[in-house]
Amino acid sequence: MMRVMRNSSVNIRTAAKEASHERIVDAAARAIRRSGYDGTGVADIMKEAGLTHGAFYAHFASREAMLAEAADRAGAESNAVAASVIAAVPADQALQALMQVYLSKQHLESIETGCPISALGSEMPRQSPEVRRAATLRIKEMIDLVARQFPDWGQPAAHERALVTVAAMVGTLILARAVDDSALSESLCSATLKKLSSVEA
Repeated sequence: MMRVMRNSSVNIRTAAKEASHERIVDAAARAIRRSGYDGTGVADIMKEAGLTHGAFYAHFASREAMLAEAADRAGAESNAVAASVIAAVPADQALQALMQVYLSKQHLESIETGCPISALGSEMPRQSPEVRRAATLRIKEMIDLVARQFPDWGQPAAHERALVTVAAMVGTLILARAVDDSALSESLCSATLKKLSSVEA
């Protein structure tokens, strides 16, 4: 009986620690997109997660380890949204639907919950290897997701078109967010969407 109770207590503590870890990673995934890697401090993340600063090292060996998990989580969330957009329409409309959502005004204004590549791309060269590795894996996943929408998926040409498509979408969103002219932002997105749609056709 005592052993059962002890095991039950361990399980409860483990579950609580896992739940706390998830809250920290979720908060960090939003924060890096909102404030950038350099603007994301451990104290602020722990506060947002509802935990004390001192509890941080029970979950992560370093700030970089947390940022790497946050980069992975943000990329996973973004790719899951992209996959759900693709799954919601007929196959021949999937890529067009994805591009429209990615270059939409809603995504443009949703930096905290949107694509981390467009939110953080310019900061990546200055990040630790573990952060860059996590982001790179999710970028490759996004490229593959786009490549699978082409009829010749698996061929070098489809992969090349996916590279260009992803680069154009991400670059456009970075520029559209950079300028303080809403008309220019909208023009950048609509022009890229028009050009990519004609290439796809």
